[in-house]
Amino acid sequence: MSQHRGTPQSRGGSGSGGSGRSGGGRDAGRRNAQGRERHRGNSGGGRQFSSAAPSQRSRRADPARLVAFEVLRAVSGADAYANLVLPGLIREHRLERRDAAFATELAYGTLRGQGSYDGILSESVDRPLKDLDPAVLDVLRLGAHQLLGMRVPAHAALDESVGLTRAVIGAGPSGLVNAVLRKVSAHTLEEWLDEIASRTPDVIEQLALRQAHPAWIVRALRQALVGHGHDVAEIEDLLAADNEAPVVNLVALPSLASAHDLDDSGAEPGPLLEGSWLSAGGDLGRIPAVRDGVVRVQDVGSQLVARALVAAPLEGGDGAPERWLDLCAGPGGKAALLAALAIDADASLLANEAQQHRADLVRRALQPVPEERWEVRTGDGRDVGEKLPGQFDRVLVDVPCTGLGALRRRPESRWRRTPKDLTELGPLQRQLLDSAIQATRPGGVIAYVTCSPHLAETRMVVDDVLKRRDDLELVDAGPVIDGVARGETLSADHGGYVQLWPHQHGTDAMFLALLRKKTPAAAQA
Repeated sequence: MSQHRGTPQSRGGSGSGGSGRSGGGRDAGRRNAQGRERHRGNSGGGRQFSSAAPSQRSRRADPARLVAFEVLRAVSGADAYANLVLPGLIREHRLERRDAAFATELAYGTLRGQGSYDGILSESVDRPLKDLDPAVLDVLRLGAHQLLGMRVPAHAALDESVGLTRAVIGAGPSGLVNAVLRKVSAHTLEEWLDEIASRTPDVIEQLALRQAHPAWIVRALRQALVGHGHDVAEIEDLLAADNEAPVVNLVALPSLASAHDLDDSGAEPGPLLEGSWLSAGGDLGRIPAVRDGVVRVQDVGSQLVARALVAAPLEGGDGAPERWLDLCAGPGGKAALLAALAIDADASLLANEAQQHRADLVRRALQPVPEERWEVRTGDGRDVGEKLPGQFDRVLVDVPCTGLGALRRRPESRWRRTPKDLTELGPLQRQLLDSAIQATRPGGVIAYVTCSPHLAETRMVVDDVLKRRDDLELVDAGPVIDGVARGETLSADHGGYVQLWPHQHGTDAMFLALLRKKTPAAAQA
């Protein structure tokens, strides 16, 4: 999204960025006799004075806003993931449930809307945003979301943003923060977006601004919709779904948990799949089954693809207990579900993970499952096929990908990813799929899975492998995934692949292809 430094005349002339000190001239005209600064109310009526003179304003940060600020700093300054750092910060600052909910919405909402808010802030600052102190920019983003995206009174958003600045950055930038956010508060979100969008005829750029996605992702998702058999007009619904706070999905591990484990939790059965639940929110750690690991947080799309692999028909075999492989198992969510499913199937699971710290997470996820049902291997997934050729009946290869299908859960990913990532990930995805095929016995099944609908990570990868090899056949994944769904038809005839969508299914945008390694008889035929 392009940034515009000029501001419309109706918004107060040139951009702000002065010291914010009281004095003569234009600054004095904004204060009363006691030095209290006045600002425009939300209603657009007469100006109101703030409750305190600048020297009396708080230097203490509101704890909920401080948590949200620390999340943004970890994300932008340390490349952290918000969903990983937020729970710990909530506990560290001992937020009560209401404040924790506020901090969560403030952090996630700011990250989702960052592209739109940066466009608006660019109109209100007298320098490029890249020239601002990163911490100051994060405070401005938080303030913009409170003013334009939450039901926070303007005076509270302004005063608390200034207080946060003074507490965590210093008094110096507080004048800039105050002045910029006053300009932001002068218009509604729609008014700002209409004004900025009117300057470009490019439909993609307009969508990128209004729906807070990078333009390249908007283009890629449009192409993905068409490539997977959908109307391109669905793009607005898809982008809007990315910007909605998702309901937390739970999975009750088969043979280890039951509906009674969620009594009094407020969770409700999920509509798509047996064993899936929709959380009522709050601290999940208070649920004993969650603490014990037999009920886990897991998107229902991930549950569906794991169950589809187990339900896919095999050919041949010697009658021995099945061996399953999760080739890229970290952090362990799908591995835990597969291992639990292996109990009733009298199967065993090898969970492979390349990185030691992620392999440790897999072991932790598998702890509730009897140890005879699983084993964890630490090593490069590209080597497994060569080292363990033809040893597995069912193989899940959930490859590293851009994660464009989970932007509603990891909103910061949209601002981190670039088209270059596709170029770097493509060869790895193909190598991992080749290794999975080599590790599968004749007649066995491979599930190729991504949490991305991008054609370069989904259909193109599988199509390339099918063209290169004559020992594979595509299994129509549609009937398989419909068979495990709870009375739902999730698939359509799109070449045997299944693509789930947030705006259509309420899941992450998971892609599934099922491949069967041909038996010698089938290969000769």
